Amino acid sequence: MNERAAAYQATEGGALDVDTGFYDRVAVAPGTHELVESFEVPIRSGRAWHVPAGHLCRIVSVAGPQVGDLNVWNAHDPRERMWAARTRQLQRAHISTYDRIWSTLPFLRPLLTVTADSLAGYGEDEHGGRVHDLLGSRCDPYVNRMLTGEDFDFHCHSNLTRAVLPHGLTEFDVHDVLNVFQCTGLNDEDRYFMKASPARAGDYFEFFAEIDLLLALSTCPGGDLSVPLWGPEARDPLEVCRPLGVEVYRAEAGLLEGWASPPRAAYRNLHGVRRPEWTDVGR
Repeated sequence: MNERAAAYQATEGGALDVDTGFYDRVAVAPGTHELVESFEVPIRSGRAWHVPAGHLCRIVSVAGPQVGDLNVWNAHDPRERMWAARTRQLQRAHISTYDRIWSTLPFLRPLLTVTADSLAGYGEDEHGGRVHDLLGSRCDPYVNRMLTGEDFDFHCHSNLTRAVLPHGLTEFDVHDVLNVFQCTGLNDEDRYFMKASPARAGDYFEFFAEIDLLLALSTCPGGDLSVPLWGPEARDPLEVCRPLGVEVYRAEAGLLEGWASPPRAAYRNLHGVRRPEWTDVGR
């Protein structure tokens, strides 16, 4: 027995077995798909948008390194949203091409599948850092107040909160994030560290929407995280803050032949509870 083997194993044809050929075919390439929406998220702000099932979305580092905090919901039922912890277990702590983001219980299905990642070759650096982080969460004004005694209204939690308000959601719907372009790891004390993003202008992170999605992205007020945010060396990292671009593509219809949105989890939600006997009377 390999004591370091992944706990959750893929079996051929099973739920964790990804058809890589399909996702290679639908990945965005010049002239393959129709660009239906494109915008930039300014520094220290957030924006929410829809990506229909069968469409693709790219997050682009348009002006240089910049971290983006991403939230994902079912566009029709925000109770179904990305589950960072289970995604870490089913996929990995830092995701890349062919990895998926999974939804919360009782839904438990892929919300999106990563189709392209210009930083896929980054791997693990000399400090143990990797990119596109599910290890940590969004920065927020509550922790900031606790650590510094000061209020700051443009942390990622606040940016995401403002972004989703027009869509009928609130702060309570904002959840743990995928930190796009963020480089993180665990140090020798098993503590979370962040380091400067290796992204450069033109780098991108692309994914395929498995169901109709509502997404929200915050341009982190820490910018590229090359400046300490807390501690004795902390200073305002405004100079290293940059916008992020978002592109949404409609996949060419012929490429989607045979694909369908994944169903909800097959478990019947009984949890050991049995129906009262009187409910069967008259049947």
